[in-house]
Amino acid sequence: MSKDALPQYTKNQLALRNGQDKPEIWLAFQGKIYDVTESRLWKNGKHYEHWAGQDLSSELADAPHTDSVFEKFKIIGLLS
Repeated sequence: MSKDALPQYTKNQLALRNGQDKPEIWLAFQGKIYDVTESRLWKNGKHYEHWAGQDLSSELADAPHTDSVFEKFKIIGLLS
């Protein structure tokens, strides 16, 4: 799916996919929204001190890994 064909979601729509309000666990990074529902590291929408349902772009500097970690997750939309 090309980037132009991806649906756009607002921050409010993203916030509902936090692992608590709906069964999906999504997060945004650099404008892309990733589905991390199947990741055991994001169980219940939390990964260490990071919470799903939000844009984590500014938090990556504190992570012990690079942005390549997102390559294994499906991009399901763009943050509008």
